[in-house]
Amino acid sequence: MVDQLSGTLFPDGPAEWLHTPNLKKLAARSIRFKNCYTASPLCAPGRASFMSGQLPSVTGVYDNAAEFPSSLPTYAHHLRRVGYQTALSGKMHFVGPDQLHGFEERLTTDIYPPDFGWTPDYRKPGERIDWWYHNMGSVTNSGTAEITNQLEYDDEVAYEANRKIYDLSRGHDERPWCLTVSFTHPHDPYLARKKYWDLYENCNYLLPEVSALSYPEHDPHSKRILDASDWKNFNISEKDIKSSRRAYFANISYLDDKIGEILDTLQKTNQEAVIIFVSDHGDMLGERGLWFKMSFFENSSRVPLMISSTVLEPKLVAEPVSTIDVCPTLCDLSGCDMDELARWTEGESLLPFANGSIRSNPVLMEYAAEASYAPLISIRKGPFKYNRCDLDPEQLFDVESDPNELHNLASSQKFSKELAEFRKISDTNWDLASFDKEVRKSQAQRWIVYESLRSGEYYPWDFQPLKKASERFMRNHMDLNEVEERQRFPRE
Repeated sequence: MVDQLSGTLFPDGPAEWLHTPNLKKLAARSIRFKNCYTASPLCAPGRASFMSGQLPSVTGVYDNAAEFPSSLPTYAHHLRRVGYQTALSGKMHFVGPDQLHGFEERLTTDIYPPDFGWTPDYRKPGERIDWWYHNMGSVTNSGTAEITNQLEYDDEVAYEANRKIYDLSRGHDERPWCLTVSFTHPHDPYLARKKYWDLYENCNYLLPEVSALSYPEHDPHSKRILDASDWKNFNISEKDIKSSRRAYFANISYLDDKIGEILDTLQKTNQEAVIIFVSDHGDMLGERGLWFKMSFFENSSRVPLMISSTVLEPKLVAEPVSTIDVCPTLCDLSGCDMDELARWTEGESLLPFANGSIRSNPVLMEYAAEASYAPLISIRKGPFKYNRCDLDPEQLFDVESDPNELHNLASSQKFSKELAEFRKISDTNWDLASFDKEVRKSQAQRWIVYESLRSGEYYPWDFQPLKKASERFMRNHMDLNEVEERQRFPRE
């Protein structure tokens, strides 16, 4: 799993001009889902939905500071229940005291805080929380760096993942395994190592397809995103835009190297695995003048999804699918029965679509976090995408004929039938007024708890990786000959 990688760059695997040899090799042996959408275009909500197969309105993970309930089964729970060993290296942005959610082992801590400190507040529309809200400084400060907070983290994620794969090859545990490796790149800040930056010196894609709109030209939600990003206090130049996009592309190549190391370790240790490659959400990358995520526009909501398995024939699937489909797909691939939860699971296995089935259910998305003042919902069905919020005019786009979503068809009489159908789907799946009440209740409760727990002695929920140093390498309660034999692969 990667973070903030736009699916628009993966029309059929990585775009030809991206320097991603390892991902291109993986794509060649994978089913590629051209139109995969996040359940919510923000980290924690998107990831909780990806893990559980449920929308944020069900998980309660509305934003980056909402608790992921420990009672909600994830794919890690399902696989562990049928005998898999499960491990996580990297980011999953779990909020709350449960920092495992079915994983038997976590190899790293998380990169972002797991408490309620990043809670938005619908009671204060327009408020900016400077110390954690995105701002355009990520764009104006873009460029090269040999080490950053994010690079240090992903270097560790890759190291721990490779170490774990080597350990699995030793065969000390006979159970099948599921390893989730979750990187924080190419998420901003847009800073890349020069080695990868140099790959894009003559790149033809350093400017957005759609130039920045003036503030009045934006739809209401995009204006809220701009305000939340503190756009008025930054002057974004063409140089800043090119630099940010170049660093973003460079960090995709950085990830490609890390993923290549993991695939190489699998090959060296003669281990066969189903491999799923996915992102939590995308990045607007300056399209329309918008950056980061938080939007239902394609760059923000569409993500890459590829599945490599010896039982699946490589192909391109154009049917719209969702990241909430990953959980039931993993269960399907592993022979895990989800029938007990069939009534409550919104995701569906992708294996039938790999065999040519047509999706009957629409793809649903939600957003109820920073830069929103009320919940927003989105529906992708057929060639259309429909966006709705009680505060805003409706939006209807034909994303096949208008991929940049420049023409809102909601006011066109020609599309009144489609609009009526989407309204019906919306009313069937959501009561937006009730949704809004639940979000507000959750926010108010969390602010009280956070302020309370920050008064007096504070006990953090951050995951602390346990390194059992006394059980590693050689110690005096061990037999040296046995240690050397057990830890060797291959054994002769």
